[in-house]
Amino acid sequence: MKLPSRWRARLLATVSVACLGFSATVAHASAANLDDPAKKEIAMELVSSAENSSLDWRAQFKYIEDIHDGRGYTAGIIGFCSGTHDMLELVQEYTKRKPGNILAKYLPALKKVDGSDSHKGLDPNYPKDWKTAAKDKVFQDSQESERDRVYFNPAVSQGKADGVRALGQFMYYDAIVMHGDGDDKTSFKNIRKRALGKAKPPAQGGDETAWLNAFLDARVWAMKQEEAHSDTSRVDTEQRVFLKNKNFDLNTPLKWKVYGDPYEIS
Repeated sequence: MKLPSRWRARLLATVSVACLGFSATVAHASAANLDDPAKKEIAMELVSSAENSSLDWRAQFKYIEDIHDGRGYTAGIIGFCSGTHDMLELVQEYTKRKPGNILAKYLPALKKVDGSDSHKGLDPNYPKDWKTAAKDKVFQDSQESERDRVYFNPAVSQGKADGVRALGQFMYYDAIVMHGDGDDKTSFKNIRKRALGKAKPPAQGGDETAWLNAFLDARVWAMKQEEAHSDTSRVDTEQRVFLKNKNFDLNTPLKWKVYGDPYEIS
């Protein structure tokens, strides 16, 4: 006999997926990942609160300054840096999409300063030209595309592989935005490796709360290795708050603080 739809929905929401060896329910398994458009918008706002002290992440296309962290110019919606290769790749992508754009002439200089904090060949007009380029929809699309390729998609993919939900995927994303995924000891890859020494992710039979706490502990350690990143409030008064509330699906409303400033997504 076919059950009424409301009964079937209730049944599906409570049946455990025991045959797969998970304690999660079907409802848990079908919860939105961070790449769901609504969840992704939340992720962008959360990162912007920490990176730009604003929830308006789209206003950051034009942002550019040297924050004196050894990475040269930091700019755009995700903090592309002239010293860490991602800004070079962004301008290359922009030039591929729109040859002769206002930033194309800086490609030789960006190649030379890559890996350093130098502005040689960029000053004095690069910041002004960046802000002009930021009005161009092609450049905005290029920023979003490179953000996804280099940071967002790898973080979500690893989160899914580890069996963590939207909150854990966001923790990965925020970490890879700040630390990159290279081979240095504070990279996302090595933060995760450090956490594996303390706990196991759900995909390996571990408890999600224990795993995410271990990951955040490793993240805090990595942040404290650099003076420019030593303020850990984006972990302490944001991500740990969500974790303590067991908001694994990153559902709204959300309230948090970064650098002592309060934010809310209702």
